[in-house]
Amino acid sequence: MSRKPNWKGARDKREGGSFVAFPHEVLNCRAYTSLSSRARMLLIDLAVQYRGSNNGDLAASFKQMKPRGWRSEATLNAAKKELLASGLVCETRMGARPNKATLYALTWHALDDCKGKLEMTSANFPRGAYKASIVIDLTPTRFPKSREVREIHGDNLKKILQREHVGA
Repeated sequence: MSRKPNWKGARDKREGGSFVAFPHEVLNCRAYTSLSSRARMLLIDLAVQYRGSNNGDLAASFKQMKPRGWRSEATLNAAKKELLASGLVCETRMGARPNKATLYALTWHALDDCKGKLEMTSANFPRGAYKASIVIDLTPTRFPKSREVREIHGDNLKKILQREHVGA
């Protein structure tokens, strides 16, 4: 007698439609576990946009995120900075006014060719950057104590990350 394959009844066990898949390697890495709740929510909102062939063409503008429950541009921008610093997300195109959105890619997937929209190629895409990311606490403090903390909360985050990465 032959057995019925396990996947035959899978359709009856879940809702129809598409889904978001997060590898256990991502969910258990230090970069993800150290994220704030707002950054995790933005990561989910970006992953919802991924359709299998559009990694690099994911947008997080306030206009797009407002229907998903985002109420503050400041909170959204803080979540973007935190995700970029963690290495889970990479900026693939810098936005410009009046109507050119900044685009992002999930670093656990390969970068897709998005019909020439991107300023980045597969060759310089930091796939797996979250594995080697340096986790820096970006929680705002009222009175930053040290020079390094003041730099993190200023515009010098990239310099700090580069210095830490070179020194590691």
